[in-house]
Amino acid sequence: MKRLPRLVRPAIRTATRTVTYTRWLHLFVGAVAAPVVGLVYPGLDGSGGSQWLLLVTPLPLLAIAALVPGTRVAETMQVQLLVFPRPSGPHDRPDLGISRTPSASWGDRWRVFVWLTSRLWLGFGVTAITINGLALALGMLTPYLWTRFGYAPPLLPGRWTWWFTPLGLVTVPALLALTSGAGALMAALAPRLLGPSPAERFAELEERTERLQERTRLARELHDTIGHALTIAVVQAGAARAAGTPEFTDRALAAIESTGREALSELDRVLRLLREDADPAGQRLTLAHAERLLESARGAGAAVTAETEGDVDALPAPVSREGYRMLQECLTNVLRHAGSVPVTVRIEIRDGRLELEVRNKLSAESPDFRDGGSGLRGLRERARLLGGVAEYGPDGGEWRVHVSLPLR
Repeated sequence: MKRLPRLVRPAIRTATRTVTYTRWLHLFVGAVAAPVVGLVYPGLDGSGGSQWLLLVTPLPLLAIAALVPGTRVAETMQVQLLVFPRPSGPHDRPDLGISRTPSASWGDRWRVFVWLTSRLWLGFGVTAITINGLALALGMLTPYLWTRFGYAPPLLPGRWTWWFTPLGLVTVPALLALTSGAGALMAALAPRLLGPSPAERFAELEERTERLQERTRLARELHDTIGHALTIAVVQAGAARAAGTPEFTDRALAAIESTGREALSELDRVLRLLREDADPAGQRLTLAHAERLLESARGAGAAVTAETEGDVDALPAPVSREGYRMLQECLTNVLRHAGSVPVTVRIEIRDGRLELEVRNKLSAESPDFRDGGSGLRGLRERARLLGGVAEYGPDGGEWRVHVSLPLR
């Protein structure tokens, strides 16, 4: 292919591409309406004066077809199969910018009508030119056919001459170029006339954003749950080995088992959500279950003191669930970075807000998280999504995390 002249390569490439012929078939199918309707009116009598009506008479039928919402789906399927053919399956196709849903507005129906009209007119012209052009090229290349059937176009002499052969050879690439150009034009029009409307694009963007937010939330929950369970297990195992007594080892193993069971249950719930076969709001832990977290931290050696003011059970479900995750993240960070130190937890409900504060003594080995690690940044993002704020940092020899969430 590289050794061929530059003018020959595009012609060979066009002639050997499957899409050239599938797009011609797509245009041919769109032009069928013209002769079919023309059989009824004005009739295929061969008179040239009324043949232009073949391109106008089908328009009312095309308008009626465009009013049917499913017409856009049918046209989209044809575009996928013939205009953008792919050897892979339908699920592996790239985004072509065309809609796979029925027409939902008058604007969609109008664009479908313009698409059908363009396909009719362009398809009729390309079909007529290619069929007649191939017949002409075949006659020019074959003297027997020329003399046998007497095929003499007006622009050519009545007798076959030698220069018809090169002219016939040039006609075939010209027809291929015409077909390729018309197919490329339909491929360019498809996203504009069969693509989703601005309202549909906005709805699709909203749906995609919701899916991304849900995945982000699930990722946070996995981070909090698994991170908390692993932290408890590591701290308990280290404490049991340091203590070296059977009684403490039994308690540590019981705490590891309990935390592991909860983590497995939460992991199973999140996996069911990813498979979309469970209720997103079902069986999620809330601040009413905060005692589990406190007992786990105490079992890991932290001296946890908790104080609660207000009815935790009356909290709105989103606030209570996110509050539980925030408390879990705080206690996990304490055990992971400060170790077995005194911890003060305060949960207060007042003035239409949930106030959550966790304080722990800073040890000499405690890292500096003034800028916040990934868990603390996630804490701030959770609070922001609920319209609240989360603050953290050193405070008088202690590490303080304060979260304020509105109840409405």
